[in-house]
Amino acid sequence: MLRPNTMKAKLKAGQPAIGVSLTFPSPHLVEILAYCGFDWVLIDCEHGPMDPQIVEHMVMASELAGIIPIVRPPSSWSDELPRLLDRGAMGVQMPHIRTADDAKRAVEAVKYPPLGVRGMGASSLRSAAFEMRVARNEYVDWVNSETLVCVQIEDAEAVRNLDGILKVEEVDVFFVGPTDLSGSLGHLKEPNHPEVRQAVQHALTTIMAAGRTAGCVGTPEVMAQYAAQGVRYLYTHVPTLLRGASAEALDKVRKAAG
Repeated sequence: MLRPNTMKAKLKAGQPAIGVSLTFPSPHLVEILAYCGFDWVLIDCEHGPMDPQIVEHMVMASELAGIIPIVRPPSSWSDELPRLLDRGAMGVQMPHIRTADDAKRAVEAVKYPPLGVRGMGASSLRSAAFEMRVARNEYVDWVNSETLVCVQIEDAEAVRNLDGILKVEEVDVFFVGPTDLSGSLGHLKEPNHPEVRQAVQHALTTIMAAGRTAGCVGTPEVMAQYAAQGVRYLYTHVPTLLRGASAEALDKVRKAAG
């Protein structure tokens, strides 16, 4: 009943884990992305309208199709986080982590004691098989070992505090968010501003130099560039995929039609 986090295993082995972000509710698309070969899906509740019930349906689809569901809560310390995890999400991408204390608090919110402070309600949790087929001690050990913790470095303050944040051992991934980082640096309308590119590259290089797992987002071409540098937690967005595939398909058909 408790499946291994194959995405987390890939990252530990130094292999890329490639995902897609969903900002709208669609269990069907979760399945399709799995069948397309992606390793994981980001269920984005920070920028999307998903509530815990919809997240549960998307997690069920992920289990059926064999893709790892990671959830981004509405905010760093959202009251929704426990319910999102209880639905069966196998990881959290925590937005706007600015200090080492923030990173420690993120870990504590995800893990059960003694590693954290997450509350227990096993008999009502589908992620624990409603305590019918999984022993509580087995479930707690599984959550604490298999749940992925990703913290987002997307503020100028976080970049300044990065050395300290990287010392929080229980964090699995340090994701550099270029869009909000550009806003924090005063260049939201210019995401490719040299200061933004320099800050993103500096953060990624610092993370990897510390022997930690770095993450970033972009088009397939940008993801390939990051992967060549050693970034292993990679994803793009559904509209980005559709835009690229649609442009290619339309171009082929229109050229054939003369």
